[in-house]
Amino acid sequence: MLIAQLTDLHIRRPGQKAYRVVETDRYLPPAVATLNALAPRPDVVLITGDATDFGRPEEYATLAERLAPLEIPWYLIPGNHDDRQAMRDAFPAHDYLGDGPFIQYAIERFPLRLLALDTLVPGESRGELCAARLDWLATRLAEQPERPTLIFMHHPPFATGIAHMDAIGLAGASEMAAIVRDYPNVERILCGHVHRTIFQRFAGTIASCCPSTAHQVALDLRENGPSAFVMEPPGYQLHLWRANELITHHGVIGDHAGPYPFHEEGGLIDE
Repeated sequence: MLIAQLTDLHIRRPGQKAYRVVETDRYLPPAVATLNALAPRPDVVLITGDATDFGRPEEYATLAERLAPLEIPWYLIPGNHDDRQAMRDAFPAHDYLGDGPFIQYAIERFPLRLLALDTLVPGESRGELCAARLDWLATRLAEQPERPTLIFMHHPPFATGIAHMDAIGLAGASEMAAIVRDYPNVERILCGHVHRTIFQRFAGTIASCCPSTAHQVALDLRENGPSAFVMEPPGYQLHLWRANELITHHGVIGDHAGPYPFHEEGGLIDE
């Protein structure tokens, strides 16, 4: 099973710049083309939040248009920039989005079970796993305690060392850890929010963040580092499930020279 992860698309209306710099809608088509061209092609794409920049209906309309060419089944969860109802209204065929207070669901049709968690707090940048959301997670994990399972969510349940992002981190992370620790079948917790590739040991498993399809958060580990972003190459992640192991690869979106061979018929190329 091959899982592709996209995150933090921050889609605005066509041509409208985020933070006066980034025309985010232009970055999604190359990401879609990259995934469509992969061999082997992923079985599923998980979009881990901040699909739009302000959660506006017109932004979701642009998102729907830009995702239409994606030839792989894909699933959404909300991030702090999203709006649950606008997301549901924009994608009525995605019935897994439901109609309850949160967008949480289980995907059962793959070898690796996928559980979606909702960390959105409307009107705030921080995330939260309240008692109701944590109870849902505990119930789902208890249903199949031996089946290999992956959890995906927007806010990471750990501090990253990037101060301004940690200031808008996740409440309820320690309570989540207490639940997950009882289930060694949880192979990974996939997150977005921080616009960088980051890994952390968490509650007996590994939690990770994925880079954005557009702009990246500046890598600044100073305690008082300012809130800033950089135009490093947009990225995605591939999570390969085989032989009861999950292996992650960082991918870069865009056109790049190569591939070039290391060897020719006569051996290693040394010129």
